[in-house]
Amino acid sequence: MTRPALLVLCVALSSASLVVVGNSLRPSRQDVDDMPDSFVIKALTHWDAGWYGEIAKNGYWYNPKTQSPVAYFPLYPMAVRALTWVGLNRWVAGPLLSLLCALGGMLLFRKWALIVKPAAAATAFLALLLYPFNEYLYGFMYSDALFLLVGVAAFYSVERDRPGLAALFGIMATACRPVAPALVIGLVLRSIERRRAAGQSVGWREFVPGLAGLGFAAWLVFLGWRFDDPLAFAHVQGSPGWDQIPGWHSWLKVEWFTTMFPRVAPLVAIRLGGHALITLGCLVLSVLTFRRLGVGYGVYCLVCIGIPAFSTKDFQGLGRYAIAAFPLFLTWASILDERPRLRSWWLFGSGLVLIWLAIALGMGAYVS
Repeated sequence: MTRPALLVLCVALSSASLVVVGNSLRPSRQDVDDMPDSFVIKALTHWDAGWYGEIAKNGYWYNPKTQSPVAYFPLYPMAVRALTWVGLNRWVAGPLLSLLCALGGMLLFRKWALIVKPAAAATAFLALLLYPFNEYLYGFMYSDALFLLVGVAAFYSVERDRPGLAALFGIMATACRPVAPALVIGLVLRSIERRRAAGQSVGWREFVPGLAGLGFAAWLVFLGWRFDDPLAFAHVQGSPGWDQIPGWHSWLKVEWFTTMFPRVAPLVAIRLGGHALITLGCLVLSVLTFRRLGVGYGVYCLVCIGIPAFSTKDFQGLGRYAIAAFPLFLTWASILDERPRLRSWWLFGSGLVLIWLAIALGMGAYVS
């Protein structure tokens, strides 16, 4: 195994073990009949993991007035279900799938970065590896690790001039998370950008990666056929408990301002304020990405961050969503490499926050 692979594996296992440590401090709230009697598995299956487990076992159902599994895109829970067909317990299959996808995704990210901006690839690899919200990759039963793997694979295929593979991985990515507009536009623009940089004329091959949108389209067709509502995944966000109702109240972040001011509990302020700062930082980095990595990656990151930043009521979750905008880590690395002292302190501090959030997640805290 190569050094980067060993590093990824060590950080992944260490992060997962910290989640377990947190769980030992406060017992898991999971109460499912087929949940293994293991505090390791229980520690890695908090929060939305319950929904993924529900889909893996019982499929999709939809009630527009209550929280429903149609809010979650199908690739990850269906992959978990596929693993149950070979005999794995669903609560074991989910963490195992996430851990393996994280390992593959991180290594492929490094290969992609070496093509796009070789000088900053090493720092970008470490910046992504130690990103504070990466505990959601390292064995936690969420879809982010699978998306990282197929999303990076799609852009890596573009860089290797393999449009068919780019489309295939893109289809998987848009069936995994709601990023279809960002991915389709980003892949096509990057393909055109590379062709023009080589002094060649643009042809039909540059538009093949745009077929990535078929994953999202298939999801809409399924929802329309099964529930007579192609946008059920969006409509259910307004159900009680999630309360992400589209409209000016969410777009103007009224919920965020009324929660943060005039008084707010310190931990809530850290959580909501932190996600807001990450959102702002990612939007700034998205703009810088245009100049440092090109138009294709700049558009991808801007749309990838901009859609949830605009639609969310309180910026909650943007820390985790930023993983999908993986080119930002290469942009940030190119900036850090120009400031060696800041680079050292940033990586050290990021690792410490990763440890803190991993323990908090294991304790059942909502940190996403």
